[in-house]
Amino acid sequence: MEREHLIKPLLDRRYPKIHHGKGVFLYDEDGKAYLDACSGAVTAGIGHGVPEILEAMKEQAEKVIFVYRSQFTSEPAERLAKKLSESAPGGGYWTFFVNSGSEATETAMKIAIQHWQERGKPGKTIVLSRRMSYHGITLGALSMSGHAARRRRFVPLLEEWPAVPAPYCYRCPLRLTHPECGLACADELEAAIRRLGAEHVAAFIAEPIIGAAGGAVVPPEGYFQKVKDICERHDVLLIADEVMTGIGRTGAMFAMEHWGVEPDLIALGKGMTAGYTPMAAAMAKDAVIEPILNGSKSVMSGHTFSANPLSAAVSLAVLDYVEQHGLVQAAAEKGAYLSERLRELASRCDMVGDVRGKGLLWGLEFVSDRTAKRPFPAERNVTARIVDRAFGKGLLVYPASGGDDRGGDAIIVSPPYTITLEELDQAVSLLEESIRETAEEVTA
Repeated sequence: MEREHLIKPLLDRRYPKIHHGKGVFLYDEDGKAYLDACSGAVTAGIGHGVPEILEAMKEQAEKVIFVYRSQFTSEPAERLAKKLSESAPGGGYWTFFVNSGSEATETAMKIAIQHWQERGKPGKTIVLSRRMSYHGITLGALSMSGHAARRRRFVPLLEEWPAVPAPYCYRCPLRLTHPECGLACADELEAAIRRLGAEHVAAFIAEPIIGAAGGAVVPPEGYFQKVKDICERHDVLLIADEVMTGIGRTGAMFAMEHWGVEPDLIALGKGMTAGYTPMAAAMAKDAVIEPILNGSKSVMSGHTFSANPLSAAVSLAVLDYVEQHGLVQAAAEKGAYLSERLRELASRCDMVGDVRGKGLLWGLEFVSDRTAKRPFPAERNVTARIVDRAFGKGLLVYPASGGDDRGGDAIIVSPPYTITLEELDQAVSLLEESIRETAEEVTA
């Protein structure tokens, strides 16, 4: 076997080589088609090979591809920041462009801490987060993440910030039932702030809909409204991690719109360039930037490729495409159809314990006992089995965690907004086959 040089997710596994993509399909070098029912990594929201995006890329490349942000700005970067500000909840945001979602959440964290420093409150350095969460793989972002499997190797290097239970109604960590619980999971944020002292807490970061750490866990109505109120009363900034949910994925441009909440800071990624080029963003309200503007006048962060003109032009083209083709509304409408189909699937497959999501971001959690909501033993590798079986059938779905502290299995179904109803039917049919075959294996 030829020696390998590229580090892939599994070092001893042979991966097929991609040849090209078109629409919601990817094709390997042998010509096999894969229906991309997860947009790669909840990223390729407008599908593959869109001519308008490729033309925008070519047009900008012919002008200039790279400038260093300490020397120049560019028209695409300025226009993109303005467009994002106008699109975000309530408007009035400044934007710092980075390369990935991990960098976006970490930059938002740093801006929050710097905000308090420049307001004369340097003791506010803790960024609270939820135990069921994933905010990125850099050390700062991982410190904010509660995803146990991704933290485990680096625990000595990380802060112990994930302290608050998630709004995980399917298997409530507080052993309560909504709505009788009175949103006790949100009250736990206030308890954590009081325990640590508000004078030490800079921000609270949360995914509007929990992604990789929970498999599209949607909070109950009123949760984020209560969280925002708690943050305001204790002088704590609210950071919305919209890396996975932003730019139309949930049937709203920003997922926080579903609850009418304006975050102080927003982390964006994935959907803002739809995978056509690496780019992400940390956005901060005017009130967050104001003390920095009146103080040091410099956000203490820097990346060589920040505000890259080529990436900015591509992101602008993606946002224009989403707007011109009504894809946010399409995600909402097709999501309603996908919800029905997935719930029908669940009614026929006993190992599907829960179906949840919004727009075109849906999760399925798998259990060995539906009544008891009992997770499968970790050694059964249920998530990996389902993902691999689907892959073999030419269907791409995204692995996620599920369950509680004991572990669990889930997948995410998040196709491009351009998918047709017929293609959704095809995806659900292949997924059901994969689940049924896996169930025969793990329950035998």
